[in-house]
Amino acid sequence: MNFILIAVLSLGAIAFIIAAILYVASKKFTVYEDPRIAQVAEILPQANCGGCGFPGCGGFAAACVNSDTLEGKNCPVGGSELMANIATLLGREATVSEPMLAVVKCSGSCAKRAHLNLYDGAKSCAIAAATYGGETACSYGCLGCGDCVAACQFDAIHMNPETGLPEVVEEKCTACGACVKACPKAIIELRAQGKKSRRVYVSCVNKDKGALTRKACEVGCIGCGKCVKACAFDAITLENNLAYIDFNKCKLCRKCVEVCPQGTILEENFPPRKPKVEEAEPTPTPISESKD
Repeated sequence: MNFILIAVLSLGAIAFIIAAILYVASKKFTVYEDPRIAQVAEILPQANCGGCGFPGCGGFAAACVNSDTLEGKNCPVGGSELMANIATLLGREATVSEPMLAVVKCSGSCAKRAHLNLYDGAKSCAIAAATYGGETACSYGCLGCGDCVAACQFDAIHMNPETGLPEVVEEKCTACGACVKACPKAIIELRAQGKKSRRVYVSCVNKDKGALTRKACEVGCIGCGKCVKACAFDAITLENNLAYIDFNKCKLCRKCVEVCPQGTILEENFPPRKPKVEEAEPTPTPISESKD
């Protein structure tokens, strides 16, 4: 009986000592977390898409609370309204960021790019890009396997079965950037949504010389530079045989669209152009013969 009592007391003493040690350790090594982090995280969409540049919504909430300003921070899923709510919660000044949208910079549809072979491997753009240049003569264009579609959590991008190219659904796109990261050919870019959702951009990433590009794709950029000369706002640069339009400088005048011989520069959501009225040639005035 004494043996059992001693064992119980010994175990109780050991348990008490361990509990005391754990209590002291928890107090000594405790990590303080600002309760506002949980409050900010609660109003975030919890998409954990990484579009904000931080590791998930928790990381973004901590960054907002621990920073003195919200400048440069944006939740692409929640948008300006959510950032205004975060600013109110933290007593900070809200920063307004221009809405962004994913655009596909490849117009090389099945009709525009002749297929030279058939890919019979895994249905993955990443694997296809690592093994060969693609089914067409353009090794820069879309591979059509749909990695961008699989990466999108918001059902905002689909493959068009007729063109074989991805298409972005503007109303659903949150500009999280998941499709940009998923594309091994870098043909998807986040650009400013633009006033009234109007955008002008070069829909090509081919850096080959003009003759090779024209042979590979009917609508590829040939690097002729006509768009650069037509732009009065210094918004277009030409590098490595490829034109690029800076959306921060572009005034949407669309003069570059008119001079592009390949139809590579796209204009989206603009009203139809007014037909040009051809000036009629003046009718020559008949010369009356003088009578002698």
